[in-house]
Amino acid sequence: MPGGRRGPSRQQLSRSALPSLQTLVGGGLSNGTGHRSRSSNSSGLSAPPLTTLITPEPVRHCRIPELPLDSSLLFEFLLFLYLLVALFVQYINIYRTVWWYPHIHPAASTSLNFYLIDYHLAIFITVMLARRLVWTIVSEASQASPSSFLQYVLLIVARLSLLTLCGWILCWTLVNLFKTHSVLNLLFLGYPFGVYVPLCCFHQEGRGQQAPTDCSFTEQDGTDSSLQRPKDFLALVRENLREQFFSPAHVPAHTCPPSPELIRSEVEELKSDFNRRIKEVLFNSLFSAYYVAFLPLCFVQKTQYYDMRWSCEHLIMVWINAFVMLMSQLLPPSYCDLLHRSAAHLGRWQRLEHGSYSNAPQHTWSENTIWPQGVLVRHSRCLYKAVGPYNVALPSDVSHARFY
Repeated sequence: MPGGRRGPSRQQLSRSALPSLQTLVGGGLSNGTGHRSRSSNSSGLSAPPLTTLITPEPVRHCRIPELPLDSSLLFEFLLFLYLLVALFVQYINIYRTVWWYPHIHPAASTSLNFYLIDYHLAIFITVMLARRLVWTIVSEASQASPSSFLQYVLLIVARLSLLTLCGWILCWTLVNLFKTHSVLNLLFLGYPFGVYVPLCCFHQEGRGQQAPTDCSFTEQDGTDSSLQRPKDFLALVRENLREQFFSPAHVPAHTCPPSPELIRSEVEELKSDFNRRIKEVLFNSLFSAYYVAFLPLCFVQKTQYYDMRWSCEHLIMVWINAFVMLMSQLLPPSYCDLLHRSAAHLGRWQRLEHGSYSNAPQHTWSENTIWPQGVLVRHSRCLYKAVGPYNVALPSDVSHARFY
């Protein structure tokens, strides 16, 4: 009516709505500045700190039952026993006879053509398959703490005697194989070692490094470790042998670190340890299948007939069985749970396209901030969205996304 007061319309009431959760989550950083929203009316005021608005919920881990795991010595013995049985089966496939034929036309008096088997090759393969078992015995003897000087001397003598015996047997078999076979056949004996040296000696990414236990990590420590001079081939081989001979197997541990820097350091250690275990599984499974099922075929005489299809199937089965056995020992459920716990603290960032979420608050990523879920940050001229409930990963680091 004329002269009366106008009440607020419905459109004006709808404009004064409560701030959304995305606005609260996308508040300013505790140690940085946030990008101003295009639709914000108070363009001259800075947003409140992010940590004062929303605190990420603490990560809660589920407990899994403790599953029994075989000791290293028992596992290596069982693996060696299985490989010996597989080698014997391969020799049966190659050198079997038809002794079950009737006596009218006897083909052989024994089940195998023993005179065609190269015993030097069989002994060489057996020693190569026993290398892990021998090394485990020597390593456990090295880690044992003798109570007297006499026990210490006996341990040293026993280790040297075992290693000398294995080395002498290898040299004796190689000399005899060199007398009866060509150089091309002898090259098949050392092909796996050409893969082992660059795979396990040249790529020791933080094998002996451990995650820091306190918050005293500084940038100077990181730069000192990255500026080390590259080592030559012999130094890498000696260091690798020294670590395997004297150092016990380092098993990482998850301690729920409170600092983002400590979380990323723990992830780097677990990532290096996981890559080392995967390389060990792949190499040893292929090594076992090569020496058990493939190498005997390379030394078969040209006049000898055998079932090629069955031999190939046997090669695949040996590789699969060795792969499964090594995976179950080196990557047990407790170790997978350890990786899962660390990944829950790391989080992940999802890269968004340019132009999306243009009206939502965006922030500059900071390495010292624990970001909650749903936050939009900018890093290296790209827009990212926090996926996990706890996010301290580097947005542009692809390895962090793969680890999560």
